[in-house]
Amino acid sequence: MIVIVVLGVLAAIAYPSYREFSTRAKRNEARAALLQIATNQERFYLNNQTYTTDLTVLGFDSNPFITDTGSYRIRVMPGADVDQFTAEAVFLLGGNEAGICSRFTIDSTGAKASSTATDCWTRSR
Repeated sequence: MIVIVVLGVLAAIAYPSYREFSTRAKRNEARAALLQIATNQERFYLNNQTYTTDLTVLGFDSNPFITDTGSYRIRVMPGADVDQFTAEAVFLLGGNEAGICSRFTIDSTGAKASSTATDCWTRSR
């Protein structure tokens, strides 16, 4: 009986930590994709004197792109002129993360923004 109680306590401690780790990993996956888009956009701009909204041109398999975990949809939107773009990650699943980092962006100036009061770019928890 003591073993069952100990296992229950360990599970109660470990499960929330696992969920938090999983959530951070999904967010990191989206951040990495947005940073890769920004880098590839600059390379594309050097060659073409314009940005693109087609992620397949930037090396992704689809447009819009869904992250490997299926948690975020990534897309690129045009700016006011050919010298601007905004790449956006939108959370697709429910749960706690939907209210924390449901949408965050990076633009052609390198400015990073979040749709919520939480800074999804630097949030570690």
